Amino acid sequence: MINADITFTEVYVTDTSAILRGTLREAIKENKIVGRLVIPTYHVTYFEKLARTGSSLGFTGLQELKIIRELVKSLQEIIELEYINEIPRKYRSIRDINPDDLAREIALELNAILITSDNILKQAAETIGLKTLYLKVKETEKLTIEKFFTNDTMSIHLKENVIPYAKRGKPGNWYFEELRDMPMTKEELEEIIREIIEHVKTSPNAFIEAERPGSTIVQLDKYRIVITKPPFSDGIEITAVRPIAKLSLEDYKLPQKLITRLEQQAEGILIAGAPGMGKTTFAQALAEFYYRRGKVVKTIESPRDMQLPDEVTQYSKNYGTSEELHDVLLLSRPDYTFFDEMRDTRDFELYTDLRLAGVGMVGVIHGTSPIDSIQRFIGRVELGMIPSIIDTVIFIENGKVSKVYELETVVKVPHGLREADLARPVVVVKNFITGDPEYELYVFGERTFVVPIKKKQTPREYKIKNSVLKIIRKYIPDEDIDVKMTDDGRVLIFVNAEYYNYMLGKTRKKLDRLGKRLGVEIEVRPSI
Repeated sequence: MINADITFTEVYVTDTSAILRGTLREAIKENKIVGRLVIPTYHVTYFEKLARTGSSLGFTGLQELKIIRELVKSLQEIIELEYINEIPRKYRSIRDINPDDLAREIALELNAILITSDNILKQAAETIGLKTLYLKVKETEKLTIEKFFTNDTMSIHLKENVIPYAKRGKPGNWYFEELRDMPMTKEELEEIIREIIEHVKTSPNAFIEAERPGSTIVQLDKYRIVITKPPFSDGIEITAVRPIAKLSLEDYKLPQKLITRLEQQAEGILIAGAPGMGKTTFAQALAEFYYRRGKVVKTIESPRDMQLPDEVTQYSKNYGTSEELHDVLLLSRPDYTFFDEMRDTRDFELYTDLRLAGVGMVGVIHGTSPIDSIQRFIGRVELGMIPSIIDTVIFIENGKVSKVYELETVVKVPHGLREADLARPVVVVKNFITGDPEYELYVFGERTFVVPIKKKQTPREYKIKNSVLKIIRKYIPDEDIDVKMTDDGRVLIFVNAEYYNYMLGKTRKKLDRLGKRLGVEIEVRPSI
């Protein structure tokens, strides 16, 4: 038995939940605890062990214990703090003790009141006749980190000894802005981290997505927060990202041809683009588009930051293995699975396996150009299988769909080669809107080649394009015009969607007259 020289009427033993959630600290401030407060020294060891692995919970726990000690010093007439070193006999042979089980056992032996903010632990303690003081977590106002955000803030970047700054604007059109003149201190950042971890423990819409030595990834409601600490980083750093816009697919003003393909044909989709260009925002809009059409939609995310209806189940790659995700998705058979942020070989293998099993797949992938996203599959998948896995590539730039590719396999002599006996299976990557081939992928020897197709412009084509541009430039800026010649001699004019209706008036008549004079058919289409 644990012996104690009790000087106060009541004896309290705390678990870790009351420490981590800040409720014990608040209860002491409000004089809810009058008597002797016992904290097992094993709690200190437990938090220290977590802190040494880089866990934010460990640092938060140690910080809270320091605050509690200072509070008790100022309230010595009503509360006494004691750290108890002895471990009950039944736990002495156990290597990794659950600190809350230990606290419950010590409270039982001391006939003390167990302090907890864990409702399950409270109920378990009461079943064995143990008195409890349940400290409910109060609803908090705005967290400190939320106060840095304004309506147009995309992300905030906080680092010790560095002036805090924010990224404001929208994808493709943003700027950095300093938030204040004074650099962030280590103490400020530690307090922000403590707030975040405390909120994660109490909010149903917040969770720790991944925790590794030196880094923690938190999804806090709509905020994705990355925390790094030494020695992983050279100082404490907090990066918080928030989606500033929630768009529907209709907001992108896509051509009907692409909408039809998404509705009826596309089942192996890649959404590509550089970081911060709006890939996830478009994926979110597409997921809701399919959901509104009665499709069963699920997501694989890391972290889970897509804002989707409750009917759309979101799986975390951090909490499940590839095998588990594979089994769950094959058994539940969704119409479409959205795989956000495909990074490593296992991600590509999972995408491929599910797609070949008949599940509609939409993958979000980093790429500085549309062809980059396709090249990421080369070496991971047999080349001839790629069109069976990927049928549509949508490239996002500056928050808009800038290019769409479709893939097909044909047997032909690859572009740039001449000998007929060099014919082989070739994956042709075509511009979906114009139908023009832009790349060919094929195996020659033991190497896989990705060859861009550049057509030589004839003098006649040059004359036609210049004549068309001469008319249109009077009304539309150059950057919003794209003129292409098709293999059958037609002229396709792609103009920004906002100018498309304007082109149906007087300008259209001028183009018709030009077409008759040059003997070509001229067609105007909205660009993506």
